Amino acid sequence: MFQTATTNWSGFRAQAETGFVTGAPRTILRAEGLAALAVSLALFAHVGGSWGMFAALFLAPDLAMLGYLAGPTLGAAAYNAAHSYVGPALLAGAAMLAGADLVLALALVWTAHIGFDRALGYGLKHPTAFGDTHLGRAGRARRPA
Repeated sequence: MFQTATTNWSGFRAQAETGFVTGAPRTILRAEGLAALAVSLALFAHVGGSWGMFAALFLAPDLAMLGYLAGPTLGAAAYNAAHSYVGPALLAGAAMLAGADLVLALALVWTAHIGFDRALGYGLKHPTAFGDTHLGRAGRARRPA
């Protein structure tokens, strides 16, 4: 389904028809993930979140992988819903409006998890296979950047 990327005039692999971000844009997206992780950690500390809670809930968004038990299409949809910044951003906004620091802390743990995954190169999933992400092939057969 995915075609091999070609090299364009700038020396970066072209994204056209591969379904994967490559080259400098991929590096930037991974750096954004690292920045999201760092800012989430700093804000979590600032709001006085419990580090025990942080450790206990950090991997909770990965429970969405259970959607893959129903197949790759539903699995990718569930995983992407739990690994998009939209959910924690809406939760954080609601928490700030309500003055709910615990809920804000939960949103920051969620954001930190997503940032950590993105920094490691695990992106949003394509429905073709678990390892097919917008940041490239994840896992052992990782595509070169």
